[in-house]
Amino acid sequence: MATTASAATATIEEDLDECGPQLITKLEGNGITSGDIKKLEEAGYHTVESVAYAPKKWLITIKGISEAKADKILSEASKLVPMGFTTATEFHQKRAEIIQLTTGSKELDRLLGGGIETGSITEIFGEFRTGKTQLCHTLAVTCQLPIEQSGGEGKCMYIDTEGTFRPERLLAVAQRYGMESAAVLDNVAYARAYNTDHQTQLLVQACAMMAESRYSLLIVDSATALYRTDYSGRGELNSRQLHLGRFMRMLLRLADEFGVAVIITNQVVAQVDSVGVFNADTKKPIGGHIIAHASTTRLYLRKGRGDNRVCKIYDSPCLPETEAMFAISTEGITDAKE
Repeated sequence: MATTASAATATIEEDLDECGPQLITKLEGNGITSGDIKKLEEAGYHTVESVAYAPKKWLITIKGISEAKADKILSEASKLVPMGFTTATEFHQKRAEIIQLTTGSKELDRLLGGGIETGSITEIFGEFRTGKTQLCHTLAVTCQLPIEQSGGEGKCMYIDTEGTFRPERLLAVAQRYGMESAAVLDNVAYARAYNTDHQTQLLVQACAMMAESRYSLLIVDSATALYRTDYSGRGELNSRQLHLGRFMRMLLRLADEFGVAVIITNQVVAQVDSVGVFNADTKKPIGGHIIAHASTTRLYLRKGRGDNRVCKIYDSPCLPETEAMFAISTEGITDAKE
């Protein structure tokens, strides 16, 4: 099985230039020099799509890129990346190509309409010990499975901000699926983030890595923890939200460009306003509207009996607000125990 998965991944990487994002070197010519390409790459732009989606004011902040040059770059990029109107029929056909990654639990997959959706951001929030990190570890393995086994046939990128990543958990999940342990670990690119600036810089590196190889999943566990320590007090709230907004914008860009599933975990705080008095569950995710609007699907995890946990669809453009039970086992996320 491991051999089959490796072969499938190799085939996809060979086809990356044909069906995936276009490398930024395609812009060279027509007034755009190799020196301009190098400046863009040093600034974190490694694909034609990343340039096409960027506002001009971002490009002109790059040393050596004038306003006229930025206009030329954007003009050439727009010729290669469709950014106009399309019909709902065409968009529906494009949506049909989206892959769902299995969570390890059939009930949870059913709740999500098949699994974690690629090409969008899924936020997972809840109190400690509700299964957020365990779900991330399971997905880091299942995203490598063949598509016919509800995988993504791609690698995983894991940004850890709290020091909770454990390779041993990946090995246990890999054994459950009969996957080769060494290959599973090699297919997970791991980085520990130490502050919010470093966390953002890692996404620039992620873009370069995704342009070179096939990734199906990007995990940030947790997206907000460092913001709570780097920015303290109401006096820094505006600065925090601006920085967080830029970070979420970069995540959206990666999801759009490379079609990867993006998973972010989030913490909760007690809701102390008058609304909470009449609500049995007074906890809400942190990050405010910045996180809420950037996340396509928001999942709320809470504790059940024993090893069981409950997942609720907190917000989604297409899924009903329902719940499902799952369990945390030594082999990762599984169906709930009776």
